[in-house]
Order: sequence, then C-alpha cells, then structure tokens
Amino acid sequence: MLINQQTNSYLNRKFVIITIFVVIGLVFIVRLFSLQVLDTSYKLSASRNILRHITDYPARGLIYDRNGELLVHNEPFYDLMVIPGQVGEIDTVSFCNLTGITIESFERRMQNAKQFSYHRGSIFIGQIEKDSYAYIQEHLHKFPGFYVQSRTLRNYVYPVAAHIFGYVGEASQRIIDNNPYYQPGDYVGISGIEKYYEEFLRGEKGVKIKVVDALGREIGPYQDERYDTIAIAGEDLYTTLDIDLQIYGEKLMQNKIGSIVAIEPSSGEILSMVSTPNYDPNLLVGRVRTQNFLSLYSDTLKPIFNRALMAEYPPGSVFKVISTLIGLQEGVVQPNTRLYCPGYYQSRGITVRCREHKNPVDLTGSIKYSCNTYAANLFRNVIDQDKYKNIQESFTTWRDHVTSFGLGNVFNNDLPYELSGIVANSDYYDNIYGSNGWSSLTILSLGIGQGELGTTPMQLANVAATIGNRGFYKTPHIVRAIDDPENKNSKFNNKKYSTIDEEHFDFIAESMFQVVDEGTGRFSRIEDIEMAGKTGTVQNPHGENHSVFIAFAPKDDPEIAISVVIENSGYGATWAAPVASLMIEKYLTRQVERKWFEQRILDANFINPEKHPDKQ
Repeated sequence: MLINQQTNSYLNRKFVIITIFVVIGLVFIVRLFSLQVLDTSYKLSASRNILRHITDYPARGLIYDRNGELLVHNEPFYDLMVIPGQVGEIDTVSFCNLTGITIESFERRMQNAKQFSYHRGSIFIGQIEKDSYAYIQEHLHKFPGFYVQSRTLRNYVYPVAAHIFGYVGEASQRIIDNNPYYQPGDYVGISGIEKYYEEFLRGEKGVKIKVVDALGREIGPYQDERYDTIAIAGEDLYTTLDIDLQIYGEKLMQNKIGSIVAIEPSSGEILSMVSTPNYDPNLLVGRVRTQNFLSLYSDTLKPIFNRALMAEYPPGSVFKVISTLIGLQEGVVQPNTRLYCPGYYQSRGITVRCREHKNPVDLTGSIKYSCNTYAANLFRNVIDQDKYKNIQESFTTWRDHVTSFGLGNVFNNDLPYELSGIVANSDYYDNIYGSNGWSSLTILSLGIGQGELGTTPMQLANVAATIGNRGFYKTPHIVRAIDDPENKNSKFNNKKYSTIDEEHFDFIAESMFQVVDEGTGRFSRIEDIEMAGKTGTVQNPHGENHSVFIAFAPKDDPEIAISVVIENSGYGATWAAPVASLMIEKYLTRQVERKWFEQRILDANFINPEKHPDKQ
C-alpha cells in the first residue's frame, strides 16, 4: 500500500514537471512566431542595410492677398543625401566635377555627415535646382551611398513685402533641440508671417521606404508602400494685404528711408506695410540665401531692418491730436477756447518756437495750423490741474490716456519683433530730478510730441485708425483667415477703447479734415475725397528733420487709416502728406489721376545727398 502511494506521488510530480516544460515551450514558440512572423519591426531593423527611409516633405502652405491673389507658392528643389556607411571607395574627383564642389568641400561635408550618423541619411548638398538635379541624377548610380531627396522652396510672386513675409531658413540646433518635429536640414520660418504661422504653414512630414541594391540604386517601394506615410500639405494663409497698394507704396518710397503703414480701421486689417530700403524676398531663398543675407545685413542702409515695426521716432506734431483729446477729456479746454500766438511759447527761460499763422486761434485752428504755443499751454494746463495732489498723479493720468491709443506697448499681433515705443513714466523723471524736482515745464516738450516719446509707424497708423473709429481700435494684424478664406481670424477681433469719451472724436476728426482742406496739409487735398490728417515735422539731431503724416479717409466711416514717415526729408506737409494722399487715392479709387503730383514723389531722392530735392 505504501509503495503504491509513493509510486502515485512520483507520477504526479513527473506530470507537473512535464506540464511546466510544455507550457514554457509553448510560450517560447508563440513568442518566436510573433516576433518572426507577425511582428515586422525586427525584420525592418535587420533590413536597414537594403532599405532607404526617405522623408516626404509636405508642400508649405500658400499665401494669398485679401482679394485672392497668389503671393507665395512653392517650387521643386532637391537635396543630395548621403549615408556614409554605404559610400565605400568612389572616384572623388569625378563626383566633385559632377556636383560642382571642391575636394576640400567634399571632405568637410563627408566629415560632417559621419559625425551625424554612419547609417542614416543627411544632407550633403542642399537646394539643388531641377536642371542640375537631372544631370546629377543621371550619373548618381556610380556613387553608392548617395541619393536625391525632393523638397520645395518658397517663390515670392512679387519682389515686394519682404518684411511682411519674412523668410524660411534651415532650422538651428536650438530649434531642433526644443521641437521634435525638426531634424537637421529641415526648414523653418525665421521671421515675418513665415515664422508666426509656422505650425500652420509647415504641414506634416511623411516617410517613403525604398528597396535599394548594393550600389544604392532604388529597386522599388518596400512591401508595396504598406509602411509608407503620406505627407500632409501645410495650410494656406489669406492675408489682409492689398498687393496692388503694397506695390504702389514701395514704388513711391523708392530712394527714401522710412515706412508706410495702412490699416482698415473697422477691422484692424493691415492693407499695406512698407519699410524702405527694402529687398526682393526671393533673395533669401535657395543656396544663395546665406550670401545674400550677409550682403543685406552689412548694407549701411539696413534693408533688413523693419522700420514699420521697429523704428522708434518722436511723433512730433501729429501727437497734438492726442494732446487735444486729453485736454477735452480733462476739461481744461473747449473748442472755442482762443489764444494769441506771438510766434513762440516762453516761460522761465524756456522757449518753444511756432510757425507763422493766423491769429488768434481756437482749438480747431491750433490743429489746423499746428500751433506749438497752443499745444504747450494746453499740455501744462492738463498737468497742473488742482484736482491732482502732485505731478506724479497728474502725469500718470496723462500717460494712461496716451497709452490707451496703443502707444508705449506692443500689439502682440502676428508680426514678430515689433517694438513697444517709449512713453516715459513718472518714475523715470523722479530718478532724474527727484520726486519734487520736476514740473510741467520740465517735460514741456511732450506737449508737442518730442522729448521722452518714441512711436513706431504701426502705432501712428493705429492712432489714425482709433480717431477714425471715434475712440476704439482692433489690433492691427496681417492674416485674416487660415486654410479657408471664409473662416475669418477672430483672434484680433476685440475692440480696444481709448480713455477718451466718444463725444470728443467728431470734433477732432473735423479739425483734422480742416488740416487738409485749409491748413498745413492742404497741398495734399484729394478731389471728392474727405481726408482727415495731421502733419508732423520731427526734430532730428543727426541731420534733416523727419517728415511725418497720419490720416484717415473718408472722414466719416473711414476705409483706410495711414501713417507715413520719411527720414531726413523735412516738413511733414511737403513729403509725407503727399505720399499718404496718393496711397489713399490709389486705394479708394484704384487709380491715381494726379500724375504730376505722383511724379514729384517718384523723383524725390533722400538717400543720395547729391540728389536731395532741397539741393536741386
């Protein structure tokens, strides 16, 4: 009995052990079957030496103007790629003759490719044009390890608006480190809307897997393209730009240093943004981009510098419209308040000169004739009000009014690298003079738009738009829709109100109309168009004064607001106002009748001192 029990126990243990081994064996068999038959990842890994993974780059999104005119599209280019581990012994001299590079360049490029990876493709020669590509491709089978990868590069239809579009360049190591989308050799928007809307424009990359022979020649797709992924093209941009107006503005500003910014007041859409000197955006495309960029960068006229967003000028007399609105809001002046101007303002040894004009002047007259005496008195009356306990409080109130027009701040719109301008605060003066050491007379120059004030042309155009809208503005922006022209961009649609009551703006608008109808800007009056404007002449310690003008038209329910700044040209009425007048005529009527007036501007040259109009 005992023997039988021991025998049964032995058999049970034997059965358990055999069962365990069988189960383990089955697990291994199933796992091996999965790895070798069902899972192709290891098969792909083992086949890397005969498979070539080619990035399928998407077409970058197109860019259109506000009327559907194509502005930016893509053209095919090619990159010559290399996998160093597959190169072996080749005829280097023949290769260099084929590709047009030197032996030294070949060795340097090959060393860089090896540092990147022996077994992964990298760019050996980038941005080869299609004519050269056809010749290289014909002989490339002689050089194993090299292959061609198709790309697209930007083509800008018109040689204008370079500062708006920006440019596309190779992604830096910093960008690659911070964004897994980008690999060495990828392109990315560097500036302008190419940069701001990069994530929309770039699309999504795909991958094509090709089978190649020992010489690197493609045999065909791998597994009938089963593992390929399709590139998704970038989304198109529909800008607010009127390309005809942009072309015309750049034409008017030839041989001049300065800018034009035109905005549709009701929407904040930028119709035109000109910065001169400028350049053809196609100069920063392709293999010549680096060379051309260095040339533009070293140019003493700074064509790459976007003056519309980054140049900061004292606003000069155009600032008087804001000063006057502040005076009306603060109740220190009325439209019928009259003042006699002896040709200057003088107080405690400080003198501010004024031009000759009719006397006495009321508030409209002070704007129409740009009276410095009136502006100085008005400014001091605002700052010296008894209702404020000290100058810091009154000045802060004045400053808050000023910044509510968009001055002293960036707009945070879709144009990168804008500057905020300058509107000094009370701490600035306290640090210089002490809290009790300054007064309205100390900062009197602010009243006539000089002193510690710096405005960008974009901000000045926005001031004109705010007055045209009778007290509000929408953030100036350059793209109205993405992908679908009917899908309007709502990001910049909110109204931003100034601190000035709406009731005061009709008076200012009418006064600005009087500037053009009878005052300092009458030379630029447009037949049958009521243009409201304000001239300005900005003092420049380094040479001729800057000519400045802001305007909107028509006076009631305006369709365009504009600022023009022409450096080193003199009076605002003489040069900036005519340019603005021609731009407004062009936009509202689609043509320009005053050919003699236009020709005068086209002939003006403020870059060549010998051709300066004042020396002719």
